[in-house]
Amino acid sequence: MAIFPQTRTAPPHSAAARRPALRHFGPNWYATVMGTAIVASAGVALPVHVPGLRAACTLVWVLSAVLLAAVLAARAGHWAAHRDQARAHLLDPAVAPFYGCLSMALLAVGGSGMVVGKDVIGHQAALALDVVLYTAGTLTGLAAAVAIPYLMIVRHRPEPGTASPVWLLPVVAPMVSAALGPLLVPELPEGQWREALLLACYAMFGLSLLATLVMLPLIFARLVHRGPLPLVLTPTLFLVLGPLGQSTTAVNALADVAPGAIQAPYASALGVFAVLYGVPVMGFALLWLALSVALVVRAVRGGMTFAMTWWGFTFPVGTCVTGAAGLARHTGLTAFTWLAVALYVLLVAAWAVAGVRTVRGLLSGVLLAAPQKPAPVAVTAPAA
Repeated sequence: MAIFPQTRTAPPHSAAARRPALRHFGPNWYATVMGTAIVASAGVALPVHVPGLRAACTLVWVLSAVLLAAVLAARAGHWAAHRDQARAHLLDPAVAPFYGCLSMALLAVGGSGMVVGKDVIGHQAALALDVVLYTAGTLTGLAAAVAIPYLMIVRHRPEPGTASPVWLLPVVAPMVSAALGPLLVPELPEGQWREALLLACYAMFGLSLLATLVMLPLIFARLVHRGPLPLVLTPTLFLVLGPLGQSTTAVNALADVAPGAIQAPYASALGVFAVLYGVPVMGFALLWLALSVALVVRAVRGGMTFAMTWWGFTFPVGTCVTGAAGLARHTGLTAFTWLAVALYVLLVAAWAVAGVRTVRGLLSGVLLAAPQKPAPVAVTAPAA
């Protein structure tokens, strides 16, 4: 159950009074950075050549970098001027998991900078940027993966049957590190350094995967026993695709760099593992995508309106694009190529809609207003 702290009037000359628009600027805004950066990196990862696509992806990466700087500045202002609200967010089980998005925003911009941003700033600058963002993103992601579940256990006390896909956000962040770490492996000296980073990525892969497997049954049980999510939360169903697509991306990217980082028997085995793991997981991802789309259509028919949760349609789908592209690369199967293309079209459409609606909400002030306390939901027994 979300916590709704009492509103206190700030003194007229206080920092809070000077920045009222930032009071409710929560960590969920990092999703705009993640969703934008993945459009750039997923576009470049496609196993087909589309004229002008790389140039367009470069512009999108620049936009994601600008968004990251803007959101970081706004979040810093939020903590400086509204520490009471920032602490309330940490104690709110509906908001605290979004702190995992900080890590993924840093990682996404740094990683896409290495694959497409280098066209603008050069390889060395892109490498330096990625080292900084990857290090910061990985450390904050590991911290969130421990701190948020700790708060859930000792402070949040969520009611039974209230598990949400949002709970996955803190534990999926290390999987993003595992998927983007391979970009830095070839940049390290041969030998121990490369092998250490490679195996560290596999450790983070396992950390995130096992934590996801713990939470997924809770999420599905909540859906089965309590019915569909509230309309505003329905888009968060797409968040389940994140660990699925990102883990498939990770094993394929790690297999690519394994031959130069670890001994031959293991390197070839990791290439086999990429296919044996990735294909079944991508199959489950498509099943969950179909189920999520059906529930979103139901929610739209029921009156679902735009909210920041719509950004859940972007980054998770983008991870499935890169995952399918990796499988196409390792299997040579044309079906995975067309799957990646189809998912990318869906990603771009979702990003465009979410982006336009977000700009409108910012200009109108709706997205920066205080959230309204939801009315109690009556639970009716199904008809016999």
